Amino acid sequence: MEFKHKSVLLNECIEGLNIKKNGVYVDGTLGGAGHSKEILSCLNNEGTLIGIDQDTNAIEASRKRLSQYSNIIFVHDNFSNIKNILNELNINKVDGILLDLGVSSHQLDEPERGFSYMHDAPLDMRMNSNSSFSAKDVVNEYSKEKLEKVIKEYGEEKWASRIAEFIVKERQKKRIETTFELVDIIKAAIPASARREGPHPAKRTFQAIRIEVNREIEILENAVNDCIDVLKKEGRICIITFHSLEDRIVKNVFKKRENPCTCPPSFPVCVCNSKPEIRIVSKKPILPSDEEILENPRSRSAKLRIAEKL
Repeated sequence: MEFKHKSVLLNECIEGLNIKKNGVYVDGTLGGAGHSKEILSCLNNEGTLIGIDQDTNAIEASRKRLSQYSNIIFVHDNFSNIKNILNELNINKVDGILLDLGVSSHQLDEPERGFSYMHDAPLDMRMNSNSSFSAKDVVNEYSKEKLEKVIKEYGEEKWASRIAEFIVKERQKKRIETTFELVDIIKAAIPASARREGPHPAKRTFQAIRIEVNREIEILENAVNDCIDVLKKEGRICIITFHSLEDRIVKNVFKKRENPCTCPPSFPVCVCNSKPEIRIVSKKPILPSDEEILENPRSRSAKLRIAEKL
């Protein structure tokens, strides 16, 4: 299947990056290369784009899609390793960084990857296929308490306790191997009256397991701080989130780096001498337009936050 991904908030990201033609930019989540292609079109031959993705399929598809450009460096890695990646490339600072934390349409639509509750496939959900830890491990090895915590926190699922209970009960009979086996367990756990309205009953649980498998929340705070560290003065960072926990982490890191003062509120003046390191460009998150949501329903929960290095 061709690697496709409809880039969310594309124009808003390009405007937010405030691209310099000869600058060095990082797309930390290359995906289907939609954002990358637009960034490259704004650069001249002296500008460089570093495209990072932990999914080898994304890297290969992007190589083809961006074959007309000679000023892109492809890196198979996770953006959380940005400092090491830049160090290996002998690059000290960059002019802008883009992170799109959503799962690509391709990953969701490619049945064998096991991301989707709409296709029967082996339970997998690994963004990096080289990883040894998959959704099967979460579903079959986690304790009831740990499962409930993951589903409740990362899926914001109010039936987390019952779903965890039903999973543990079923796996005592046999290992849970496929997405549809898991979907059936989730449907059995959620009362019929609660399944009649709203999204697919398995949506929140699948999201939660995907986040756990790929450590998406766990790595985010350090990764955002590292990205801010490697920005040049006036460099911009644009981050698109699709989950309230992700958005909260980005929002809090931005606030802390904009106002790092540790003095008690009662102090009349700051004595800790902590200086602001960034300026938050978007005080409120930028949301997709009604037109974009209509055209691409997966953009519905997207939020874009932008900051500039001082």
